[in-house]
Amino acid sequence: MAFRNSEEGKHLENGVTWFERPTIEVASGASAGKWERLAIQTHFVQRGESYLELARTYVAPLCREGDILSTSEKIIGMCQNNVVEMKDVKLGWWAKHLSKFASRSSAGIGMDEPYKLQLAIDLAGLPRILWACVCHVFGKLAGKKGVFYKVAGHDIAGIDGFYSHSSFELYHSIAILNPREPDKVAAELSAELGIPVYLVDANDLEREVLGKSPDAPYTDDEFLELIRDNPAGQSDELTPLILIRKAAE
Repeated sequence: MAFRNSEEGKHLENGVTWFERPTIEVASGASAGKWERLAIQTHFVQRGESYLELARTYVAPLCREGDILSTSEKIIGMCQNNVVEMKDVKLGWWAKHLSKFASRSSAGIGMDEPYKLQLAIDLAGLPRILWACVCHVFGKLAGKKGVFYKVAGHDIAGIDGFYSHSSFELYHSIAILNPREPDKVAAELSAELGIPVYLVDANDLEREVLGKSPDAPYTDDEFLELIRDNPAGQSDELTPLILIRKAAE
């Protein structure tokens, strides 16, 4: 997982640190054009913090009319304290053994982590997870990706955590679940900042819009083109907030 922050692209503006991401060009559709992305660096967000206060501190000093905010689902889940601790997950036989056959990905910890698989079983139920495993096998033979998560449902794909190799020790022992009421969260952030907001679950392989404010100008697919290279990063950049704006002609 490449580290995306560079000293050459580092800026300090109105007391906020942000990093340049490469200008991205969208060839067609409503979001067509060239776009700049400002990856805003935050402190390490703790459980129970206010996402509105984060917006006031880090985004408001930088945003302009016409900007769009993309925010990671992880910091919203942390702010909502929608978190499960490893000590509260009772590891069972199925999770221990099924995890040995799970696919491994460079995009993060997947179901090859027994505790993450056990949490999926706890959320979706063992019968559904077993059926998702069967469907995954046939999907893999047919060259289809993501079948396990589609069949499992229950926001299983959004489980984020139990990262034993993370440089942030807290992530070793907690899993963050998808935010509750993501459209409402996006609407609140939009009202605070006066710009459209999209709440996304993104990594280096896949990206998904979980929620968006009522003034969001683009469809999910059109917006995802603006973050198709995952500008927030997948390492320890601490840049969960991406301010997106049209590039100057």
